[in-house]
Amino acid sequence: MNGKVTKASVYIGASLDGFIARKDGNIDWLVKFESPEIGHSYEKFMQHIDAHVIGRSTFEKVLGFTQWPFKKKVFVLSTTINELPQHLKEKVTVLSLAPHEVLQYLSNKGFSHIYVDGGKVIQQFLKEDCIDELIITRIPVLLGSGIPLFGWLDHELCFNHTGTEVFSNGLVKSHYKRG
Repeated sequence: MNGKVTKASVYIGASLDGFIARKDGNIDWLVKFESPEIGHSYEKFMQHIDAHVIGRSTFEKVLGFTQWPFKKKVFVLSTTINELPQHLKEKVTVLSLAPHEVLQYLSNKGFSHIYVDGGKVIQQFLKEDCIDELIITRIPVLLGSGIPLFGWLDHELCFNHTGTEVFSNGLVKSHYKRG
């Protein structure tokens, strides 16, 4: 994968029709499927992650949460954020870099495995062939419209299916790695 050192993974839930949020960013349809079983799966994934890379829209969405959801360092990709809330200055860094540059920057800072999240950011990383692993949990809901998980690519990207897990609440998590 282009000689980079830092591994980039996506761990995300998507509707059956491929959306990760409603058009306004709302994820109420997703949250109602939370369970200890899903929580354990996420925590197991997070044991291997050094940092999060998210976009401005995702960052603005989580700022509205009652609690800061990230336990590890967060890098927000944005060209418009000029100031961070005071309580997040030690937890968040804003970067204005392309995906390859982000991976090089994080590799140089000692990060070895990042979690890439947010529709536009995931699509940018895929477009630049910077994703090593996709873990997609399908939610048994058809939204009809919203923010899509995938977008247009210049060329196909091939992944190998490494496993699928079916949860008791009907969610289906599939794991793919670059070949």
